[in-house]
Amino acid sequence: MSELSEVRDIVETVEITKAFDENVAVDHVSFNIKEGEIFGLLGPNGAGKTTMIKMLCTLLVPSDGIAKVGGHDVIKEPLKVKEIIGYVPQDITVDGFLTGRENLELQAALYNIKGEERERRIDEVLKLVQLRERADGLVNYFSGGMRRRLEIARGLMVEPQLLFLDEPTLGLDPASRKAVWNHVQKLRKKQKLAILMSTHYMEEADKLCDRIAIIDRGRFIALDTPTNLKKQIGGTIIEIELSKSINRMKKLLTQNNDYIDNINQINETTLQIEVQDSDTALPKIFKVASGADIDINQVRIRQPTLEDVFLHYTGKTLRDEDLNDPFSFVRSQISKRMRSF
Repeated sequence: MSELSEVRDIVETVEITKAFDENVAVDHVSFNIKEGEIFGLLGPNGAGKTTMIKMLCTLLVPSDGIAKVGGHDVIKEPLKVKEIIGYVPQDITVDGFLTGRENLELQAALYNIKGEERERRIDEVLKLVQLRERADGLVNYFSGGMRRRLEIARGLMVEPQLLFLDEPTLGLDPASRKAVWNHVQKLRKKQKLAILMSTHYMEEADKLCDRIAIIDRGRFIALDTPTNLKKQIGGTIIEIELSKSINRMKKLLTQNNDYIDNINQINETTLQIEVQDSDTALPKIFKVASGADIDINQVRIRQPTLEDVFLHYTGKTLRDEDLNDPFSFVRSQISKRMRSF
């Protein structure tokens, strides 16, 4: 990650809120994004990531609060905002019955980009996303990764100050996902634009973002650099796998926790224990188990990840949230309906 110098804010929000009837999708959130920064929204499906992006893109009107992009109020000056942003939606929206070049020509026409300027921009974005050789082929015959790169190229046609990437690698295979990562990093170096991206892929956020906001149920529960977020939860993670008595073991460790920062149960057989010093903590954990006649089948020691940060603050993993949140289906349906407008 590059260090951000003293530059102006391209995004400023104060207590920004969006409610759909009684469902609050974004709940009084305040943050800023610097020029040239890659800022990540990390959270489960239905957490409010897409709703936040749509408000900043002027596609949804906030219920409360203030949001400015490039100094322009998203409610009072939506056209000014649209002039300086590019938007790559979560769903693939390029036209499969047009060629890659024709999709970009259509985008140019929508923004009244004409003549030599249109050709220059099309050539530049095709080169940037490495699609020049396939530009005149029908998009229906593009791979998923190629279509996603064409989406990014289309978002760059307006030469934005801020590019929104909503789940840019959703549904892609690992190789295509890595290719998109590479292109996002190239954008940072060549275009020097700010990027706001949403994702629920931990590795993606860790690799690409200067700062990450972890969002859960419409609220920011943590915001910092990836490194600092991982430092917040201790020095080492110890995972112990038990065949039985997991609740009893958790209770015993909670009672004898002078060497433990936090304990979470991540499945029916595994406890995750946050400690500062594994060399000190591990013998004590074994002593507690031995004294209670509890067998430890397996031990894993590793460094914290962003998944651990989410677990630390919410008590659940991102996968748990997607599977077990009783409102997840409702939120996902609202999100899909908003994307269809």
